[in-house]
Amino acid sequence: MRIAINTRFLLPNKMEGFGRITFEVCRRLVRDHPEDEFIFLFDRKIDPRFVFGPNVTPVVLYPQSRHPVLWLAWFEWAVPRALKKYKVDVFFSPDGYLSLRSKVRTLLMCHDLSFVHFPMQIPFLVRKYYDYFTPMFLGRADRLITLSEYSRQDIAKQYNLDLSRFDLTRAASHGHFKPISITRKKEVQQEFSDGEEYFLYVGAIHPRKNVHRLIQAFGQFKASTGSPMKLLLVGRFMFKQGAVLHEYKNSRFKSDILFVGYLDEELYEVTAAAYAITYISIFEGFGMPLVEAMDCHVPVITSDRTSMPEVIGDAGLLVDPFSVDEISAAMTLLVKDQSLYRELEKKCAERKQYFNWDDVANDIYQSILKTVRRDQ
Repeated sequence: MRIAINTRFLLPNKMEGFGRITFEVCRRLVRDHPEDEFIFLFDRKIDPRFVFGPNVTPVVLYPQSRHPVLWLAWFEWAVPRALKKYKVDVFFSPDGYLSLRSKVRTLLMCHDLSFVHFPMQIPFLVRKYYDYFTPMFLGRADRLITLSEYSRQDIAKQYNLDLSRFDLTRAASHGHFKPISITRKKEVQQEFSDGEEYFLYVGAIHPRKNVHRLIQAFGQFKASTGSPMKLLLVGRFMFKQGAVLHEYKNSRFKSDILFVGYLDEELYEVTAAAYAITYISIFEGFGMPLVEAMDCHVPVITSDRTSMPEVIGDAGLLVDPFSVDEISAAMTLLVKDQSLYRELEKKCAERKQYFNWDDVANDIYQSILKTVRRDQ
């Protein structure tokens, strides 16, 4: 079987979100299915680290697709020409985009509908592109696969799609997320948080991620407990960060709130050295930091809606993301109730077994086979 895969997010030192899923799945597909030929479609110079085996043919297609107009050119002109040239049997696209002009059987991974539920938090041109093309992408795809039951139901309901067209998988974390020794924790804390324990947020600094309420809640926690705990915010500033900056500048405890920017390899140990993860996003199709925390046996405070309860199970505390009081109370509870804290550590260690990339890659391969066979 000849399988083409959209690998445009395989970018050195930028392996977030789509890139991480693409990397982990493609590496295993190539390894586990030497009988198949894989055509990897890039939109820039190929890094040889992403050519995972002799059964991979890497292809660079232009133009680089990092703007709505260029997305259109790449997917509707460059991609269909390549699919025809290499006579592929099936096209897998893990980033929610596909080629409407190609007649090749297509498996589309759909992540979430944040642009539908929070349209004003998306840049104008991007939002218009999504509004126009997403219904057509979903209609054109021969099969669909999502990372959570929440997203499966949400997408199907929003666009009146038959649930039988969807397959379900999950994501996992990088294998480097794992517990570290107490001595190493102290060293990481010395480097990143002035030697103090810290709550950790990992993700984009963006309104949907609810960081401004997290900062408010942290202030309440500090005021009520007098704890020396810090708050580390790891991630890049994105669209409409004004509310976050406002809360930070007006916080009594801004000296204890540390923006450390994007972290690559350092993130593994920064996560493992955290006291707890605070991931109280308003909306998520999955929530990778939750799995990363579980792999490190670090308790989690997360939102009680969308996909997050589905991911964390009983290995974390669920709060109303719109309630600063609830978020603050959960922080206080984790610090004061050490019996609960140890129980959540144990549950993280148990639940992490549910998330591994071998299973994800197998789920996707089975979905590829269904796509080729035209299963419904």
